[in-house]
Amino acid sequence: MNQAEKKIFEVTLAGLSLKLKTSHEAETVDQLVSYVNQKVSEALKMTKSGSIQNAALLASLNMAEELITLKQRAQAELEKIENKAQKVLSDLESSRQQSKGLDH
Repeated sequence: MNQAEKKIFEVTLAGLSLKLKTSHEAETVDQLVSYVNQKVSEALKMTKSGSIQNAALLASLNMAEELITLKQRAQAELEKIENKAQKVLSDLESSRQQSKGLDH
């Protein structure tokens, strides 16, 4: 999307006020902010120092882990679907060849 379609949102992440420039709708921005705040809050409980910086880094690592795991699962599912599609195609071609053989 071009610059004209982007909007500026004032949000609070981990207690810090920020301005985000994005083409996303307000509902999506709210969901993103809520998700990040939840992850930082969870990470903050796990840090011994209570440092927001440490919590933000830990939250980032946790979200990256989730993302990579989801991508790996999606790739595995895609490969299963591709393999099934290849088998169906192969079966159809086989059936077609057999059908042609019966015609002659």
